[in-house]
Amino acid sequence: MAVTTQPGRFQPSSFQSGLFECCDDCGVCWFTLMCPLCMGCSIASDMDECCLCGLGMPIRSVYRTKYNIKGSMFEDFVVNYFCCFCATCQLKRDIKYRKENNTF
Repeated sequence: MAVTTQPGRFQPSSFQSGLFECCDDCGVCWFTLMCPLCMGCSIASDMDECCLCGLGMPIRSVYRTKYNIKGSMFEDFVVNYFCCFCATCQLKRDIKYRKENNTF
């Protein structure tokens, strides 16, 4: 019998909120709409990355890998290409949620 998945904590998880649930945290949504580059710097700072890395597919892929979140680099590209603001808000909400629950 072949083992195809790891038991326990290695199971892939999901983002804490959906891509289009921007109203879950209106502050994050407004901050992203008013100054997306500032929000990118905030996300990069949270992740101890260079401020220029805060928006886009690479930071989302790094975050997904770090927290074992389902998805692929292709999905990250498509989400960021078509819904950059929504993807940025989702990432920031997830960081905020993990910080509140001491899992960041």
